[in-house]
Amino acid sequence: MCDHSKTNPTPHGSALEHGEAHERHHSVSRRLFLRNLGIAGSASLLLGKTPITAMANSPLGYGLTNAAGNRVLVLVRFKGGNDGLNTIIPLFDYGTYQSARPNIHIPQAQINNLTDAFGVPEAMNDVMPLWQDGQMKVINSVGYPNQNLSHFRSTDIWASASDADVVDDSGWMGRYLEGEFPDFITNPPDIPPAIQIGGSGNIVFENSDMVNMSMQVDDPDTLFEIAQNGELYDPVNVPDCYIGEQISYLRTVANNTFRYAEVISQAYNSAENAVDYDNGFAQQLAIVARLIKGGLGTKIYMVTLDGFDTHAGQANRHAYLMNSFSTAIKAFYDDLSVGGRAEDVLSMTFSEFGRRIEQNASQGTDHGAASCVLLFGPGLDGNGILGDNPDMEDVDNVGNLKYGTDFRQVYATVLENWLCVDSDTVDGVLGDYFERMPGLGLSCTPTSVFEAPVAKLRHWASYDGRNQIGVNYVLKNSAKVTVRIFNMIGQPVQVLYQGYQPAGQHRHTFQTAYSKIASGYYVYSIEVQGQRYSRKIVAVR
Repeated sequence: MCDHSKTNPTPHGSALEHGEAHERHHSVSRRLFLRNLGIAGSASLLLGKTPITAMANSPLGYGLTNAAGNRVLVLVRFKGGNDGLNTIIPLFDYGTYQSARPNIHIPQAQINNLTDAFGVPEAMNDVMPLWQDGQMKVINSVGYPNQNLSHFRSTDIWASASDADVVDDSGWMGRYLEGEFPDFITNPPDIPPAIQIGGSGNIVFENSDMVNMSMQVDDPDTLFEIAQNGELYDPVNVPDCYIGEQISYLRTVANNTFRYAEVISQAYNSAENAVDYDNGFAQQLAIVARLIKGGLGTKIYMVTLDGFDTHAGQANRHAYLMNSFSTAIKAFYDDLSVGGRAEDVLSMTFSEFGRRIEQNASQGTDHGAASCVLLFGPGLDGNGILGDNPDMEDVDNVGNLKYGTDFRQVYATVLENWLCVDSDTVDGVLGDYFERMPGLGLSCTPTSVFEAPVAKLRHWASYDGRNQIGVNYVLKNSAKVTVRIFNMIGQPVQVLYQGYQPAGQHRHTFQTAYSKIASGYYVYSIEVQGQRYSRKIVAVR
């Protein structure tokens, strides 16, 4: 039976300034062990009635936060599969385009020419000043080999940067976290290195243990209340049973929300939007602009425009979506210019796939393959159209446009030449070398501004029977080692080893049957010469 005398969730602070006193009261670390490990689930916030998800502990984000300069990358996700042919219209082969789409093509009288070969629909009028000012580039025919036509699978491929025939449940940021920054769990940044606004559910932040490194919550309508009247709940004073562990977990998540709410709210309230943002999607970019101008210091933002799965009635729907995007991106850069930050910000669109060349019987288009990527910002050093022209005659084996530029080439170029991440680190994140695209006009200083931390330790858990967990690791040199087990709220459970060990492979056993612990999630921590490495484990009694 549980002792319910401790279930009252008494807060230890009713305002932000009370947080320090509360944290001194308990031995749990300043940011709390759960968030340090990135396993506290997630927590999201609200600004301007829009949910915000803060990626708390991405290693790439960690590196970017510590990189020189003020450069920012804004990822714009066109969710559902954007029709590239009705976005960047192939004027060079307009007859073929029109014949394939008798009811949904863009009439020539409603097209603005970017070049003699390509144009954009009138719905995208607001991008024309950016093009004319040299702040817009287009990459045509972007995709990957053996295109998967499933929304879920193709989205995962873009998030994991894996080949189409490789199912990888980890995201490229999550893998980077696990491989390059083994100590980030005990030294997370004071600001969120990356912020996602709007939709979530992407695996890009998951590591090989399927631990999501982002922060989310179901009800984000409390940011300002938390920031102004926030409460820190006691995660220790709970019933001594499994239910108590869950209460501790949830209280810790609430405390995490409180902590990032403060720094985000301070930045948001330190700036104002200098222009009007007219539509719902634009409000996401309005928040990003305020956070950038408010000096938050976050390097990566992601916003989402949903509704691109245009199987039916595409003409009006797609025009509406592209108009929403175009007016928003124009307002965004106008706003940043007033704040003197436009030069620091690069924006890039992406979508899981394009659409079929031919319209279907429902006046729409079905799932396709290659599509276009749009980039915006003064850092592009002029306008231009890159990549292979879409060839509507030379198609793949199911009749879709062939890709000419692997999307990972775009990732690699932006990471190395805009965010100035070391070349070897970029290749490690993406799992291979992908050719950079100098035509984007992006450049960094000759010397890398990013240095990976100390060499990583190879470590893993092994499950040897129902009640026995092995903690394994390989030392490259002899070293002082401490191996501990912690519970989900950061309390020490057991010291497995403490002392000096020679180089080589070592193993220590956590005997759960004799430890009188509850079944559930725990964490092992290996400290080697002051460097910490951790991983979640599951104990079963």
